[in-house]
Amino acid sequence: MDGSSVLTGPVEIVGTGLIGTSIALACRRAGLEVLLTDTAPDHLRTATGLGAGRARTPDDVPQLVVVAVPPDALGPAIAAALDSAGPDTVVTDVGSVKAPPLDAVAAHPAVSRYVGSHPMAGTEYSGPLTASAALFDGRPWAVTPGPGASPRATRVVDALVRLCGAVPVQLNPVEHDRAVARTSHVPHLMASLVAGTLAAAPPEHLALSGTGVRDVTRVAGGDPRLYSQIIGGNAREVAALLTEVRARLDLVLEAVAAGDRVGLESLLGYGQAGTRAIPGKHGAAPEPMEAVRVSVPDHPGELARLFADAGASGVNIEDVRIDHDPGRPVGLVELDVVADHAEQLRAALESRGWETHR
Repeated sequence: MDGSSVLTGPVEIVGTGLIGTSIALACRRAGLEVLLTDTAPDHLRTATGLGAGRARTPDDVPQLVVVAVPPDALGPAIAAALDSAGPDTVVTDVGSVKAPPLDAVAAHPAVSRYVGSHPMAGTEYSGPLTASAALFDGRPWAVTPGPGASPRATRVVDALVRLCGAVPVQLNPVEHDRAVARTSHVPHLMASLVAGTLAAAPPEHLALSGTGVRDVTRVAGGDPRLYSQIIGGNAREVAALLTEVRARLDLVLEAVAAGDRVGLESLLGYGQAGTRAIPGKHGAAPEPMEAVRVSVPDHPGELARLFADAGASGVNIEDVRIDHDPGRPVGLVELDVVADHAEQLRAALESRGWETHR
């Protein structure tokens, strides 16, 4: 079921930042009428100008309200939506934690019309200008009905997820918050701690930066005010996992200080096992991957030529990373492929004149 017969609109978006405007654009892509509400007039004007919808009027009665406001404002905004919408209007939110918003409205007489949700998509950027209708395509999106949620409300929210191109994953709110602490909130904190060691580093140290440090620290570029709200709203689950991480960090310190190679290898192996546990493409079991590294001149059109030659090889590219040689006008492109196909791609590229590296 694609949800087109369940969700017919209008859909109101409360909060026209990156996520809210992206949902609005996805709904417009599907042909639904979209109503926009925001306390920031400039965001509302921008989202309207992007074609994400029109400003809501007092006479509008949405079928679904999507609350996309900062975490600290979720509870009051969800309650306001339940108060002001029609008697059959379903309300969802797209906040990063789910138990606290449900707790905030648990005593509301219309709580059966509220079903929380959380799209696992986004960037380190913010604001409506960074929005895209394709932001959620193929991404998991948690749907977290509380114990009193009506089946109809859950179906409407599920239909929104599918309409936006995402894959619904149903969890209860508490289990959701445990999951995102493990897969999002603690990793963000770890990235910020590592990135913090770079802030006052000597320039000659930073000159050695490569893809590894960029991969580890990328999400640390997110808005600190927003992420402090997200992590603070999930404090109990985050604190429990940080306690585990602290214990392992103590073991790492002991192993490094004592020169305990066996202990260090064991700890590194545990981390390697964690990377293998991450689901593969489309949620399938992960497959062994290998990076085919290719030197690419830093000239217009070279990447397009590389991708065309890689496509002609018949090997599917799973991921791409680019690192730049600080001393030469050359980039090193890493093409991630299923390990069994790496030699086929390497041979095909070399036959077309590309320099590859193992």
